[in-house]
Amino acid sequence: MRMRSNNEARKKRHMRVRKKAVGTADRPRLNVFRSLKHIYAQLINDETGTTIAAASTLDKEIRDQITNGGNQDAAKLVGKLIAQRAKEEGIDKVVFDRGGYLYHGRVKALAEAAREEGLEF
Repeated sequence: MRMRSNNEARKKRHMRVRKKAVGTADRPRLNVFRSLKHIYAQLINDETGTTIAAASTLDKEIRDQITNGGNQDAAKLVGKLIAQRAKEEGIDKVVFDRGGYLYHGRVKALAEAAREEGLEF
């Protein structure tokens, strides 16, 4: 029996989550992607297949404030920024898609920061 890599296992979990988490125009999907150096968040309308808003540690507003994009402090800043961009688009409710990652650490920090800024999920 072949051992599954961590990323393959994550992708399998993500497909299981994606069966239920569907973003619409009035309630888009807040998708999180984590790499070793950065964290990314997107608001996605799955009906049209479009990205409504996005934020990451590569954005100019955040890049100046952080030294390392792969930690919880950076994730909190991304969570705040994606919530602000959602508010600009008139969105206050989202469906959270953790991307197959455990709800822990950076993913949790991003989610809680977005909630503090007023996003509901």
